[in-house]
Amino acid sequence: MRRKKIEYLESSLAGSYIHSAKEDLGNLIRSYKPFGETVSEARVLLLGPVGSGKSSFISSVQSVFSGRVVNRAMVGSSAFAGFTKKLQFFNIRGGGEDNKPTALVMCDIMGIGEGETTGLTLHDVLSVIKGHVPEGHKFSPDQPVTSETTGYVKKPSNKEKVHCVVFVVDASKVSSYSKGLSTTFRKLRQHISSLGVHQVAVVTHVDKVCKRTSEDITQVYKSQSVQNMMAAAGELLGMATSYIVPVKNYSSELELEENTDILLLHAVDHILQYVNLYVQDTAEKNIAK
Repeated sequence: MRRKKIEYLESSLAGSYIHSAKEDLGNLIRSYKPFGETVSEARVLLLGPVGSGKSSFISSVQSVFSGRVVNRAMVGSSAFAGFTKKLQFFNIRGGGEDNKPTALVMCDIMGIGEGETTGLTLHDVLSVIKGHVPEGHKFSPDQPVTSETTGYVKKPSNKEKVHCVVFVVDASKVSSYSKGLSTTFRKLRQHISSLGVHQVAVVTHVDKVCKRTSEDITQVYKSQSVQNMMAAAGELLGMATSYIVPVKNYSSELELEENTDILLLHAVDHILQYVNLYVQDTAEKNIAK
């Protein structure tokens, strides 16, 4: 199934069906509803080191639907030690005259580090995934989330829980990320998996990996440099490359570019597939009870 999708994406990026492919993917996401009746929205948590492009990815996805480059999530420069400190929810809007919200909610959060003292803690990540942490909560390694935390959700509903975790890494930094960060990723993945939550990965700044993709983003699936980077990202995360998708975020651009849009929409479609798996798994477990 993935090979078929990649072939479709490659042909789209090649220019034969650029506009129709973008429209098809966009409409698919606009009309998306999570499987079953247990949740009405897909809540997706983005996790990654400082500067990996989490906030920029959210803004880039919203830009595609808005039809212009927007900064929905506040984005800092790479010189800042992490712009996002609070838990923020962004309901992606579908654009058009009514600009109605889609069923996709992206959760932005503090960056993760090499250990418990250099970024978001494992305890707090799991608390967010379980639905205990209120929007707007400001994270601090020395003040873990507890039942006494202001706004703490004691009995979260399925809607308040996270349905898929997306790890975000910078393609241009994959080879330079430390072993300590890789250990953090793998530890997170182990604990998140124990909760039954599926995980995928988005690799940003793929245009910076090689000159070929920098000049022509349609070459992303044909570049050996990109393929090598994807394999390295899989090793970093402890994740098969079939779960990893490359994207180019909008950063300095003032106008949208359709092939960049298609990569972003394909990433969202990839994420939503795993939201459905989680919702289906949860529904089956409830029936079994």
